[in-house]
Amino acid sequence: MTDDTTRVHATAIVDDGVELAATAVVWDRAVIRRGARIGPGSSIGRDSLIDEGVAIGAHVRIHSGVLVYRGAAVEDGVYLGPRAILANDRYPRALRADGTPGGEDVQPGAIRLRHGASVGAGAIIVGGCDVGPFATVGAGAVVTHDVPAFALVAGNPAHRIGWVCACGNRLRDASGDPAPAEVERYASDPFLTCNRCERRYVYVPDHDSLEERRPPTSRSASAPDDGRRRSVASE
Repeated sequence: MTDDTTRVHATAIVDDGVELAATAVVWDRAVIRRGARIGPGSSIGRDSLIDEGVAIGAHVRIHSGVLVYRGAAVEDGVYLGPRAILANDRYPRALRADGTPGGEDVQPGAIRLRHGASVGAGAIIVGGCDVGPFATVGAGAVVTHDVPAFALVAGNPAHRIGWVCACGNRLRDASGDPAPAEVERYASDPFLTCNRCERRYVYVPDHDSLEERRPPTSRSASAPDDGRRRSVASE
């Protein structure tokens, strides 16, 4: 399903039954399989794969060579860097347990990338993981567990190394240093601040995440703001 504002490159393969919303763009050699849904304003990069039944939200930016397999859901405003992979089988086999060809039926592990999350180039999200709102996954990371809202994770396996603002900037603690990952630090002073847009957050132990306590100042009104950032830890 397309309209006059949808752009699909001549070399892209889009199966019947795909839903492409207004202003969506599909670049060259991308493959979108049946039952997938692409939201308005979203861009599917060159050589990317969107598997059967995958839901892509609005204004999602998917770069070249990204693989999004069955069982994944990508919410609005998510960024996927080049060659990122959303895998769907935690226990892959090419053979059945008795040694016969074919492997066991794949049971897709659900992956959800929440509103505004970013995944760096070459990162892998393993089936069954939830990446929280406005979290950032560093380039080349391998995510094997859920990532809280606003967390910054890196490495293999990925682990939290700090926190980021909704605008993408690294958050600072009361001393002005990059806010550390260790939650014990926040027992005495739970507040974190962005020195770019001046948003302020508080660490919430029950969610092991952050909540916004002060919106950006008027002089930073150009920073992204969609009205959803003050309660994302409860989503």
